[in-house]
Formats: sequence, structure tokens, C-alpha cells
Amino acid sequence: MWESIQTILNFKNPVAYAIPFFALFIGAEVYLNYRERSDNYQLKDSAASISMGVGSVVIDILTKSAAFFLFNFIYVNYGLFNEALSYTLLGWVLLFFLDDFTFYWHHRFSHQVRLLWAAHVNHHSSQHYNLSTALRQSWSELFYKYLWFLWLPFLGFPPLMILTQISISLIYQFWIHTKHINRFPTWFEFIFNTPSHHRVHHAKNIIYLDRNHAGILIIWDRMFGTFMEEDPNEPVIYGITTNINTYNPLKIASHEFINLGKDIYKAPTFVDKLKYIFLPPGWSHDGSTMTADEMRADWEQQQKKNTP
Repeated sequence: MWESIQTILNFKNPVAYAIPFFALFIGAEVYLNYRERSDNYQLKDSAASISMGVGSVVIDILTKSAAFFLFNFIYVNYGLFNEALSYTLLGWVLLFFLDDFTFYWHHRFSHQVRLLWAAHVNHHSSQHYNLSTALRQSWSELFYKYLWFLWLPFLGFPPLMILTQISISLIYQFWIHTKHINRFPTWFEFIFNTPSHHRVHHAKNIIYLDRNHAGILIIWDRMFGTFMEEDPNEPVIYGITTNINTYNPLKIASHEFINLGKDIYKAPTFVDKLKYIFLPPGWSHDGSTMTADEMRADWEQQQKKNTP
């Protein structure tokens, strides 16, 4: 394991090179916020997001080391197409798509399984949407995130190649956390994840819930039925359906696990306890709360009733 940690410490992580640019662009956005007299930045909120980001970097050294060890074992012993995929042009092109495809499903399930949502929700907990929000990364998610990518070393992608592509995806997703970019040309909006698409993803508006799970390519959402266009007549409201109103990183990281534990405790049967863990957020044994799909169906029904 120590050799794995040394390898990760020596790993030329693209994110490390991107950090100065993150700081530069956040500074520029803060300046624009000041010039526009906007309240989109709040010191305590941004400090909480940055604290979450720093914590995730520290945790990720250990979890990425474990992932490297496991990836390498699979790659060396069971990789199917190592020669064809290892650091070749074909390998990089395929990895770009396969990594992004994997991220989409990991992200989508993080919104549809309560236990995974408990780990992911902190990224959505800010009521502000700016570049510092991109740094509000999950701590607990890092302990299982790399398991989603286990199939890639089986195909024959080497560990450092996989970890590099994961980092490239993370860097891409930084710049889409902004209100200052409206829309790109139609062709770009059709293929790629953009600030407009990702604003929808961070919305608490019922119509927008659980939409646009893309990493780099929005085509996965279009293909699998989770795409939603940003509607100028439906301004985005940021945060989660029940805001936590705290800037304490420990509470941000743990609040939904605590809520989940309370729900499991009060569940009357063992099956209900399991349902709280594995069914979507909002499911309840007594029907007192609703999932995103249930809220959307109810909202659409109300809209039909109110339409002359």
C-alpha cells in the first residue's frame, strides 16, 4: 500500500496544475460579482465549499492509492487488451468516452439511491452557484467512487491512465459552475455539458430535479432520458429541497447520513429499513414525503389543472 501511496504522490495529477487557474477564475468571478453588486458570493459559503475541497484532496490521496493498487492488480493479471489500449491514441479516445459514460451512471445513481445521495448531497447544499461551489466535493463519496471504474482495467486501461482521465473530467466540470455564461452555439450545447445544463442540475425547482447528470458530454442525458433544457421562464433556485443552512464542513458532509439513520431507526419493518437505504431520496414508508419523480408528477398534474 505504501508503494501505491508513493506512486499517487508522484502522480502528475492534472488537477494540481489546474489549482492556480481555479483560484484565478474564482478571483475574477468575485470581482464580477462585486462590480454587478450581486449577492452570488458569500464569504462563509465559499469558505465552506473550499474547506470541503481541501478535505477531499487529503482523503483522495488515500482512496486513490487504494484504487491504484486494485486497478493495477486487475490490469496486470486480467487486462484483456493491454497492448492496444495502454497509452495509445485508440486507448485515449475510447477512455474519454468510457470514463464519461461511467461517470454519468455513477452520478445518476448518486441521485437515485438514498445511501449514495447521502454521500453526494453536500455538493448540492449551497444556495449559491459560483465557481467556488465546484470545490464543494464529497468526502465520503471518495471511499467508493473508484469502484465504478473497475471495469476499465479489466478492458486493459492502465491505472494512471484511468486516474488521469478522471482528473481531466473533474477539471472540465469546474468551469460549468457559473452564472456568468449564458449559452453556447447550438451544436456545442447539444454535445457538451455547459453552465446552462449544469445550472439545471443544481436546481431545487421541482421540474429540474434529477436532471443533467453529465460529466463532459451531455449526450448521455439525451440518450437515457434525463436531459432538461434550462427554461428562461423558470429561473433556477439553488440548494436542496430542504436546505441545511450551515457552513460547518462536518455538518455539510454528514447531515444526510444522520437523516438517513433517523429514518432507518423509525422504519417499522426490516424491509422498510432497506428501502430507506436503496430507494430514491424522499421515499417514506408512510407516504409523508415524496421522491423527485413523485413531486414532478404531482407538479405536472397541478399545472394541467391550472391550465384553462
